[in-house]
Amino acid sequence: MFSTSLAYWLLLAISSASITDGRHHHSSCHGKVKVRKEWGSLTKTEKLSYISAVKCMQTLPPETNTTVVPGARSRHDDFIALHINMTRSVHLDGIFLSWHRNYVHLWETALEEECGYPYGQPYWNWALWCDDLAHSPLFDGSETSLSGDGAHNPDQGNYTVGNGGSLPHANGGGCVTSGPFVNQTISFGPFDFALAFTGLPSNWTTYTPHCLVRDLNNYVATRYGNQTAIDVVMNTTNVEDFQNTMSGADINLGPHGGGHFSIGYSLLDFFASPADPAFFLHHGMIDRLWMMWQVVDEKRVWELSGTSTIFNGNDTPEVTLETMQTWGVLGKDRKTKELLRVGHEGFCYEYM
Repeated sequence: MFSTSLAYWLLLAISSASITDGRHHHSSCHGKVKVRKEWGSLTKTEKLSYISAVKCMQTLPPETNTTVVPGARSRHDDFIALHINMTRSVHLDGIFLSWHRNYVHLWETALEEECGYPYGQPYWNWALWCDDLAHSPLFDGSETSLSGDGAHNPDQGNYTVGNGGSLPHANGGGCVTSGPFVNQTISFGPFDFALAFTGLPSNWTTYTPHCLVRDLNNYVATRYGNQTAIDVVMNTTNVEDFQNTMSGADINLGPHGGGHFSIGYSLLDFFASPADPAFFLHHGMIDRLWMMWQVVDEKRVWELSGTSTIFNGNDTPEVTLETMQTWGVLGKDRKTKELLRVGHEGFCYEYM
């Protein structure tokens, strides 16, 4: 007899395949659909091409006004700075999923149009590698990885997580020591999570160069990124529960927060996390799961819950299909209803 979880995923795979065909048939993509693959399934050529494109983004000049944001040194910094500035509007609220869907799509588009990357944005399937991050193809430190662990930092204590809870650090905690991004310089931050409550200081735009920091943490990864944790998210029946279960609260980080914490300080920087190249693969996985959850029932596509202020604060009204969202220099403003369907409105990709 199949387990409930296995049966669910088999049914989901069947329904996703049939709906994917219909979605693209009636979309504006005209058959021009990029395939987003899990990093481990990419060929060596595809991995090296992606790494080269990310490095290209780190060397191209910024489009951000450097008089206003003097810390911006590259096109990659354009994405980081925009995320920092928008953090308290696009997290733990009603536009988290849709805003990041377009954010990742804009990154994917820039990689192609500005740096010649011809493939789809890869994603990171947490469950495949959660028990041994350091030997995964993403973080093994090889030339085809996103760089490996950080140097051992003996002075780090436990992570503090919500209501006085704590999670253990792993054996890294310092600058990455291997792989393609070993010499990467991050231009902004680091930022304390407490700023999520108080707001950014006026000098957040200054140039504060520091290294890419990693602390590959199997304890956190196996707790929040295993298949059971993913199944719990996918078994939710409304978007409010999907959002809350994905991101969690307090010590229950959910797969979203768990993924950030499992890699260490650069990726768990609530504001500047896109500085870590793993960010876009992490959010590719979130988008993949949201799409898979949506296609189970057409009504889910149009479900919205929350405001566009962090913690669904009342500084902004409830999100509607007409709510405008913005990405600054990265791309044009768009209505929320334009961001809800993969295969439409320029989201010409599918997940493999």
